[in-house]
Amino acid sequence: MKQDISNIEDIKRLVDSFYGKIREDERLKNIFNDRIQDRWLEHLEKMYRFWQTVLLDEHTYFGSPFLPHSKLPVEKEHFDQWLTIFNATVDEHFTGEKAERAKWQGQRMAEMFHSKIEYCKNNPAIPLI
Repeated sequence: MKQDISNIEDIKRLVDSFYGKIREDERLKNIFNDRIQDRWLEHLEKMYRFWQTVLLDEHTYFGSPFLPHSKLPVEKEHFDQWLTIFNATVDEHFTGEKAERAKWQGQRMAEMFHSKIEYCKNNPAIPLI
């Protein structure tokens, strides 16, 4: 029976499962693999800390999540695919309040990142991020 996200092991299961799917997805794998290259372990560790901070209120992530994404060659359909995979991964493993918050947060991040990336593409000035 599925339970809610409640500890760092749950976060790791979510992140590992999700990025395993991303690395196989025809639309997204090249974008992620080209950017991350051989630093997947480092990226996963950062994602564990990010989601641990967001979902468990254990402040282990420090940084600006948008900046590394600002120049990615992505469009709305990439964010839609990312979100579809993310929500399916959450639903595959978890149910409950934190699981719903993870999906809400994912939606919010996808919308915000897409909007900011589009802004950066269409405005030559360097934004204060």
